[in-house]
Amino acid sequence: MRVIMAGLGDIARKAYLPVLAATPGIELHLVTRDRAVLAALGATYRIAHLHDSLDSALSAARFDAAFVHSATPAHPEMVETLLGHGAAVLVDKPLADTFDAAARLVDLAHRQRRLLAIGFNRRFAPDYAALRSEPRAFMLMQKHRHAQPDTPRRVVFDDFIHVVDTLRFLAPGPIARTQIETIVRDGLLSGITLTLAGDGHHAIGTMQRESGLDEERLDVIAAGRRRSVLNLSETRDQAGTDTHARRGDWTPVTRQRGFEAMCADFLAGVREARPTAAEDILATHRLCEDIVRHAEAITR
Repeated sequence: MRVIMAGLGDIARKAYLPVLAATPGIELHLVTRDRAVLAALGATYRIAHLHDSLDSALSAARFDAAFVHSATPAHPEMVETLLGHGAAVLVDKPLADTFDAAARLVDLAHRQRRLLAIGFNRRFAPDYAALRSEPRAFMLMQKHRHAQPDTPRRVVFDDFIHVVDTLRFLAPGPIARTQIETIVRDGLLSGITLTLAGDGHHAIGTMQRESGLDEERLDVIAAGRRRSVLNLSETRDQAGTDTHARRGDWTPVTRQRGFEAMCADFLAGVREARPTAAEDILATHRLCEDIVRHAEAITR
């Protein structure tokens, strides 16, 4: 399978490149305009196929799959180009930073009959994925940042989207009711609280951008038990007793945070000609657009 990775920034280098470079059965091509970075990573991972533009790569070869790790504003054009050249695409979240742009790309993938997937690695993180087999009457997910208020669209689509998608993924039944609260000061979003509720379950997701520390915590409560996952690497179970467990010293971060399983699942989907999960992708981006509009209404 011929695979192209476009964009070699921090997340690509830390999370995706170590996984794909070690994946058997693929011919990996790298693309970035930074020729020094391109040469260095090619040498480090012994990758021979290096390109300084997406156009030159697409003119040189036809690709079965693509991983897009460019900045968010570049996602729509890049994804559209790759889908148009017949490649299945996995793109870092978000697909686009507006619901309308995301919907156009999902529609294009549907018409091209190509798999389009989003890099929601928390769906594949072992400690989160294991919760799907647990009772989930109540969930509380907190993802905080230290002193990082920012524009509503950037906060929601580039960061809080993980909270939105994780709670949707873990919801044990249909979501019937949604409530949004935001805190905006001088046009900058500093706090979000999202409530999702359905028959017999509800979930709260919150982010404070003026917190004392960067942290992520997920709590699930049901049937006399509480399970907590801290920073995707430590679990705590309380059911009459209190039990702690943490990531093994030799467990790779890419495995603990779900990147290994996510990449493997996407490549399997390409081989199987799996269809795009259109409604799933759009539901997450639609909720994000609703949160942005709530926050922007406060600034008017």
